[in-house]
Amino acid sequence: MGHIQFLNCLPLYWGLARTGTLIDFDLTKDTPEKLSERLVRGELDIAPITLVEFLRHSDRLVAFPDIAVGCDGPVMSCVIVSQVGLEELDGARVALGSTSRTSVRLAQLLLAERIGVTPDYYTCPPDLGLMMQEAEAAVLIGDAALRAALHEAPRLGLQVHDLGLMWKEWTGLPFVFAVWAARKDYLAREPQVVHEVHRAFLDSRDLSLEEVAKVSEQVARWEVFDAELLERYFRTLDFRFGPDQLAGVREFARRTGPTTGFPADVTVELLGTERA
Repeated sequence: MGHIQFLNCLPLYWGLARTGTLIDFDLTKDTPEKLSERLVRGELDIAPITLVEFLRHSDRLVAFPDIAVGCDGPVMSCVIVSQVGLEELDGARVALGSTSRTSVRLAQLLLAERIGVTPDYYTCPPDLGLMMQEAEAAVLIGDAALRAALHEAPRLGLQVHDLGLMWKEWTGLPFVFAVWAARKDYLAREPQVVHEVHRAFLDSRDLSLEEVAKVSEQVARWEVFDAELLERYFRTLDFRFGPDQLAGVREFARRTGPTTGFPADVTVELLGTERA
């Protein structure tokens, strides 16, 4: 099973460790992009997968209902940091410091269709100081985005634009960055295991959110962010995957599918469960 090494996934795994359930899993930690690739190749049975890659390979995957990483408004950890207003980025250099194809595609969609600009994109490591030496703006996700938005950008006098908030203001819908999915061939072989893993994640998510202050205090011991900020971040994230989130997924697919590698009306198959 895969595990994204970002703070935004920590509440989904903290409860597993708290109850000892994590001992039963063979856990593989990596970036969103690499975990997505390994799940599609069959090297993982169950893993978080970025929304774009799930939609591209939905014929081979089934998503877990009621669990995802997303937002219903601000997300805090997917941002565009800019030296100028977004409307001034037409033809400007924009650095993509992200390993998540979904966040990159969302940023490009918002800049093109909502702001009406076509920047010159290039990919580079997520180091804000170096990015700003060569680019007018940068797209950052995960822990690097949190550090940039909360610590580095204010010190450097840079603008911070939250991608989740921009999407919500534009469409009125939540946004889903990653879902948890199992390979259909593995589900066919081990249906009981897949359902047990799904229930374990739901229980872990619920326990973590009930004890979010305790989670934040423990995480703050080894992170650069204090417990108060971490609690605000964990409460800002949306870990649900229900009808509203599915509507957001369908809207994203409608707007990006033909140019991103999946049908605009792609079908999202959910694991059958009483809690869905």
